[in-house]
Amino acid sequence: MLSFLLAVHGVNVSAVTGSLVWEHVQPAAARRLLTGAVDAFAERGYQATTTRDIASRAGMSPAALYVHYPSKERLLFEISLYGHNAALEVLRSADAGSTPGDRLRALVSAFTAWHARHHTIARVVQYELAALSPEHLAEVATIRRAISAQVEQVLADGVAADEFTVSDLPGTTLAVLSLSIDVARWYTPHRGDPEALGKLYADLAQRMVQT
Repeated sequence: MLSFLLAVHGVNVSAVTGSLVWEHVQPAAARRLLTGAVDAFAERGYQATTTRDIASRAGMSPAALYVHYPSKERLLFEISLYGHNAALEVLRSADAGSTPGDRLRALVSAFTAWHARHHTIARVVQYELAALSPEHLAEVATIRRAISAQVEQVLADGVAADEFTVSDLPGTTLAVLSLSIDVARWYTPHRGDPEALGKLYADLAQRMVQT
């Protein structure tokens, strides 16, 4: 049986967010299929990827995929759950600082660097949501709301402290998150250091909300 990926199934996500290793997925065949699916979905898109493509990348027969996953969509769901929970943990871990401005910079820097460093899985997680079943999409959407709430709370705290000027909290939250998320669409390693990119985007986010 597949060992599920997330904290809700007994896996400590915070222990694996740094490098997004997959050793906690057992057996090894299920892990190979999962990582093969990440690469295939990122390269070709979910709709253009076949189960044969995924199995080939894992060095297995197409029929072997169904021993571990009931469908291609289930693979996408597992990847989406893991990626979204990892991203949320990055934000929660970065939310530290003496002022809302310090916290916002830390959040955006870490979130941007994560999307650059893990641009392959982030591309799948962020841009293949429409392929999830309604039930699975609802579960992922709960995590996405938690991600938004983490940033919105910092912005609200900045407004309360008269440090930020924000007329539309939800809209500004979306704009700040979009800065980081869009990195996954275009980033390749030759485009620069993820940490440097994170600092640049932190500067941009702070300018957006400065009083």
